[in-house]
Amino acid sequence: MTGPLRQAWEDQAAAWAVWARTPGHDTFWHHTLPELLAILPGPGRRTLDLGGGEGRLARELTARGHTVTAFDGSPTLTRLAARHDAPTVTVLADLAQLPVRGATADLAVACLSLQDVDDLAGAVREAARVLVPGGRLCLVIVHPINSAGRFASDAPGSAFVVTGSYLDEFHYSDHAERDGLTMTFHSMHRPLEAYSLALEDAGLLIETIREPAWSNPGPSARYNGWDRLPMFCLVRAVRPD
Repeated sequence: MTGPLRQAWEDQAAAWAVWARTPGHDTFWHHTLPELLAILPGPGRRTLDLGGGEGRLARELTARGHTVTAFDGSPTLTRLAARHDAPTVTVLADLAQLPVRGATADLAVACLSLQDVDDLAGAVREAARVLVPGGRLCLVIVHPINSAGRFASDAPGSAFVVTGSYLDEFHYSDHAERDGLTMTFHSMHRPLEAYSLALEDAGLLIETIREPAWSNPGPSARYNGWDRLPMFCLVRAVRPD
C-alpha cells in the first residue's frame, strides 16, 4: 500500500483489529471467506497474503495447510498479526515493492486489499513477478457497483442508485457503526475494467470472475438488497507457463 491510503489504514489499524477479530462480526466470516475458498487452489510450496492486515486470512490459510507469508503496509497491523496467539509470518512492505525474489510463490491472495492501494498496477505487477509459471493470483475486491452508489433506502426491494460516474476513479470513505463497534474504511473506487487491465498488463490470464449474491444475508436492514446485487467480486488469474 502506498501514499494516503496506506496512512489512512494505519490510522484505523486499532479499530480494524477489533472489527476483524470480533467473532462473526464482519462479512468476511459468513460470506467472503467461503466464496474465496471456492476458487482458491490447494496448498503448495508458498502462499503470499497481499494486504494481510491483522492476520485473519493468513491464520485461516495456515490452518488449511498453506505455508503463508503476509505483507501489509501498516506497522500496527503487521505487529498485531505477528503477536497474535496464532502468529503468522508478516512483513511490513509496500505491495508495489515486495521484498521477495521473483518466481518463488505458487499462490498469491489479495483479499479485500487491492481497492485500498494507490498503485493498483504496481501491486498487480509485483504479484505477477513473484509467482512461478502456472502460479495463481486470487483476489477479492469490493464490487465496483457497490462503491459506485447506494440503495435509496433500507426497505426491501429498494432501488440501487449510482451516485456518480461508475467509470471514474475516486477515493471514498465509508464510516460504519455496527453492534457497538465503529470503523472508517478508506478505499479507491475503480471500474472493473481497471482491474482487468492491471492483470492484462502484468501478463496474467483471468481464469474466473465471480459476482456472488448473498443468498442468506440475514435479518438486518444493512444487508437488504445484497441478494440482488454483488457486494464483492472475486477473480482468479494465472501466470502462463
